Amino acid sequence: MTPVKLSFPALLRDFFQQRLVAQRGVSAQTVASYRDAFEIFLRFTERRTGRTPSALTIEDLDAPAVLAFLDYLEEKRGNCPRTRNLRLTAIRSFLRYASLRDPAALPVAQRVLAIPPKRVDQPVLGYLSRDEIDAVLAAPDRSTWSGQRDAVLFAVLYNTGARVSEAIAIRVADVLLDRAAALRIHGKGRKERIVPLWKSTATQLRLWLTRLPTSPDAPVFPNCAARSLSRSGVENRLRVAVATASTRCPSLAGRHVSPHTLRHTTAMHLLQSGVDITTIALWLGHEDPATTHTYVEADLAMKEAALGRLEDPAPASLRFRPSDRLLAFLEAL
Repeated sequence: MTPVKLSFPALLRDFFQQRLVAQRGVSAQTVASYRDAFEIFLRFTERRTGRTPSALTIEDLDAPAVLAFLDYLEEKRGNCPRTRNLRLTAIRSFLRYASLRDPAALPVAQRVLAIPPKRVDQPVLGYLSRDEIDAVLAAPDRSTWSGQRDAVLFAVLYNTGARVSEAIAIRVADVLLDRAAALRIHGKGRKERIVPLWKSTATQLRLWLTRLPTSPDAPVFPNCAARSLSRSGVENRLRVAVATASTRCPSLAGRHVSPHTLRHTTAMHLLQSGVDITTIALWLGHEDPATTHTYVEADLAMKEAALGRLEDPAPASLRFRPSDRLLAFLEAL
């Protein structure tokens, strides 16, 4: 009996509903990332072929089409190579699944799977000094509701090293203040971790919780509509705080400080305080501790301290003394 050939729309629906959600149980963030990739790709392909997304076939996703899409992302949309690689990962993942469900899609999938991700430079990690982070933490106006929220948010980001997506997902039930003060962080890949809190952070959270609904599912960092702050909302509030802090700490003037900069700052300050790499990896929720070694590479002060423990092996200064024959040769010129 000849197997029924699945249409492209059916394969794509099964990929999201069966493969990603039911079988692999990926996080909502991964589903959203793959969804965004295909929305952009399908709109691009519709303009390129003149056919609606529902009328497309697997053959329309061949390597030339994918390569044209990747060029479009960088040249027209201004996406960086990292974003380009994320979009390619989503397409490759789908075509790998499609080739398993429909062997006729295998030739197309093989050609697309042969497209390599673009290599990207590894930038030096940006992080804040102790004075700079102190200025940022002190910047919000605590006399206002939003200022108090921002102050607690930045304190939590620095204390826990949480990703911005993890911070805005924190609910009232995740704040553990009964015994040892800690936060439950819901990380990538549905992994949870418990991060301890400084007394100052715990004190701020206790006070802040009195201004929030008591429901366990209520967001700890809501916007004015009582919904969780968005990523862009956090970035905007941090930008305002940095601008205010720069009047107290001039080194912040003109600096691009993102929520991820605070995460890097946490890691670097833990490292500089003598905390071992394995503990920092657990603190940040790194799946692979090798990722944490990036912070060791970035810490110039630690490298200089290590170099200072070694004796300079440079020999005494030597002066060149030509041989007699060489002197004779020069004198004879």
